[in-house]
Amino acid sequence: MPHRSWTLLASRYLGDYRVVRLREDRYRFELSQQEADFIVCESADWALTIPVTPDGQVVFIRQYRHGQRQVVLEIPGGVLDNGESPEAAGVRELLEETGYAPGRVRYLGRLMPNPALNSAWCHVVLAEDCHCVSASQPDGLEHLEVELHPLERIPEMIRSGDLVHAQVIAAFSLWHTLSHG
Repeated sequence: MPHRSWTLLASRYLGDYRVVRLREDRYRFELSQQEADFIVCESADWALTIPVTPDGQVVFIRQYRHGQRQVVLEIPGGVLDNGESPEAAGVRELLEETGYAPGRVRYLGRLMPNPALNSAWCHVVLAEDCHCVSASQPDGLEHLEVELHPLERIPEMIRSGDLVHAQVIAAFSLWHTLSHG
């Protein structure tokens, strides 16, 4: 429901794509009586998994991202299937994308990726005691490279610009905040 200073005047779908539906909402801002259109990306919630091996390595993937038109370093993640828990989705995506399976899984919380444009939540899952159990099984539109990096090196990777994916950085920040109060 919109805040009382905003009145929804109209809403229409612009397109339905592989992972998002684009919606255009027309609002009137009551304080100024100005009207404007806003684009919203509707999608299912998704999970990001922070996978850590017994020796303190984080399992990352590199894959091409169309928005930036470049290969990006990130942690495994993907859309929750209908009725699937974030933990189950996190484990499924981890296995599919990297071939690693966890010994323990813990839900850390949820984040709003970009509430100005996106309707979904990003759930963060910690997967500990991860071991490689198979080859990765990317879907027909993925080429993934698996990389291991020491957990203690993550802050330096962020400072140096080696790790720039905002949701991945937010996931590590959430974990750090919950772990260190």
